[in-house]
Amino acid sequence: MYGERFGGYGQEAPVKVGERYRVKIESLGKGGDGIARVKGFVIFVPNTQVGDEVDIVINSVKKKFAFGEVI
Repeated sequence: MYGERFGGYGQEAPVKVGERYRVKIESLGKGGDGIARVKGFVIFVPNTQVGDEVDIVINSVKKKFAFGEVI
Protein backbone atom coordinates (compact mmCIF):
# COMPACT_ATOMS: atom_id res chain seq x y z
CA MET A 1 0.00 0.00 0.00
CA TYR A 2 2.79 2.41 0.79
CA GLY A 3 3.71 4.46 -2.26
CA GLU A 4 0.46 3.85 -4.10
CA ARG A 5 -0.93 7.30 -3.34
CA PHE A 6 0.14 10.34 -5.28
CA GLY A 7 3.48 11.62 -4.05
CA GLY A 8 4.66 8.09 -3.32
CA TYR A 9 7.77 6.65 -4.86
CA GLY A 10 7.45 6.18 -8.61
CA GLN A 11 4.19 8.09 -8.92
CA GLU A 12 3.76 11.06 -11.20
CA ALA A 13 1.11 13.72 -10.88
CA PRO A 14 -1.76 13.19 -13.34
CA VAL A 15 -1.63 16.89 -14.32
CA LYS A 16 1.04 19.03 -15.97
CA VAL A 17 1.74 22.75 -16.06
CA GLY A 18 -0.27 24.41 -18.84
CA GLU A 19 -3.03 21.80 -18.98
CA ARG A 20 -6.63 23.00 -18.73
CA TYR A 21 -9.49 21.36 -16.89
CA ARG A 22 -13.12 21.95 -15.98
CA VAL A 23 -13.37 21.28 -12.23
CA LYS A 24 -15.82 21.58 -9.35
CA ILE A 25 -14.60 23.11 -6.10
CA GLU A 26 -15.25 20.52 -3.38
CA SER A 27 -13.97 22.29 -0.28
CA LEU A 28 -11.79 25.13 0.99
CA GLY A 29 -8.22 24.83 2.24
CA LYS A 30 -6.88 26.45 5.41
CA GLY A 31 -5.75 29.50 3.44
CA GLY A 32 -9.17 29.91 1.83
CA ASP A 33 -8.24 28.52 -1.59
CA GLY A 34 -10.75 26.26 -3.28
CA ILE A 35 -9.86 22.58 -3.53
CA ALA A 36 -10.70 20.56 -6.63
CA ARG A 37 -9.50 17.13 -7.71
CA VAL A 38 -8.36 15.74 -11.04
CA LYS A 39 -8.13 11.93 -10.97
CA GLY A 40 -8.03 12.18 -7.18
CA PHE A 41 -5.10 14.62 -7.24
CA VAL A 42 -5.62 17.81 -5.21
CA ILE A 43 -5.60 21.14 -7.05
CA PHE A 44 -5.69 24.41 -5.09
CA VAL A 45 -7.61 27.15 -6.91
CA PRO A 46 -7.60 30.67 -5.39
CA ASN A 47 -10.62 32.99 -5.54
CA THR A 48 -13.21 30.22 -5.71
CA GLN A 49 -15.99 28.96 -3.45
CA VAL A 50 -17.38 25.50 -2.69
CA GLY A 51 -19.70 24.44 -5.50
CA ASP A 52 -18.10 26.63 -8.18
CA GLU A 53 -17.57 24.90 -11.53
CA VAL A 54 -14.67 26.63 -13.25
CA ASP A 55 -12.19 26.23 -16.08
CA ILE A 56 -8.63 26.25 -14.77
CA VAL A 57 -5.09 26.10 -16.06
CA ILE A 58 -2.41 24.32 -14.01
CA ASN A 59 0.43 26.69 -13.15
CA SER A 60 2.48 24.70 -10.60
CA VAL A 61 2.77 20.98 -9.81
CA LYS A 62 4.22 19.56 -6.58
CA LYS A 63 4.54 15.93 -5.44
CA LYS A 64 1.19 15.76 -3.65
CA PHE A 65 -0.80 18.68 -5.05
CA ALA A 66 -0.92 21.36 -7.72
CA PHE A 67 -1.99 24.99 -8.09
CA GLY A 68 -4.34 26.19 -10.77
CA GLU A 69 -6.00 29.46 -11.68
CA VAL A 70 -9.37 30.28 -13.14
CA ILE A 71 -9.26 31.14 -16.85
